[in-house]
Amino acid sequence: MTVAIIDYGSGNLRSAAKAFEHVGTAPVAVTADPDTVARADRVVLPGVGAFADCRRGLYALDGMVEALIDAVIAKARPFLGICVGMQLMATRGLEHGSHDGFNWIEGSVRAIDPTDKTLKIPHMGWNDLTLRGAHPLLAGLAPSPHMYFVHSYHLAAADEAHVLATVDYSGAVTAVVGRDNLVGTQFHPEKSQAMGLRLIENFLNWNP
Repeated sequence: MTVAIIDYGSGNLRSAAKAFEHVGTAPVAVTADPDTVARADRVVLPGVGAFADCRRGLYALDGMVEALIDAVIAKARPFLGICVGMQLMATRGLEHGSHDGFNWIEGSVRAIDPTDKTLKIPHMGWNDLTLRGAHPLLAGLAPSPHMYFVHSYHLAAADEAHVLATVDYSGAVTAVVGRDNLVGTQFHPEKSQAMGLRLIENFLNWNP
């Protein structure tokens, strides 16, 4: 088994790669090469920053989006989006205008709007997940696993069945989405210590 972590100039690539190497035995490639992504058994799309900037960086890699769609949609390889990598799974992002996403999880990436207006944006630091049901990605996690977040936007899914976990930030904020062979986390599992490493291990062992 091989794991491709896509390098398009956005994301904590080394820390993500180290986390995957720590919990698994599969070769991990941090790559900007579409052919490597096309051959990979697992595909990971990290992302840090604004939706439009991440989208632009990904599309700037010749052939990468086509290879990603072929591997993940046509060949149904397991896919994990992290932070903005998860947000790019949505229909559109509404940060600084409206920008098309992959439409793998129908919905819009919208600004967090906590009921308590004294709460700071971005939502930054540790927070507990509320799990919405069983999923192989979440197997063996604590009942309210502690994960590390840094974000101002979240994916408002059109179908609530695609929301696997939320986090309370004076209102429910999407934390994990998934369907078929696709999963995404708004938090950074590579920075979330034992619970994050368990989630990454689950992803490596997942056979949807």
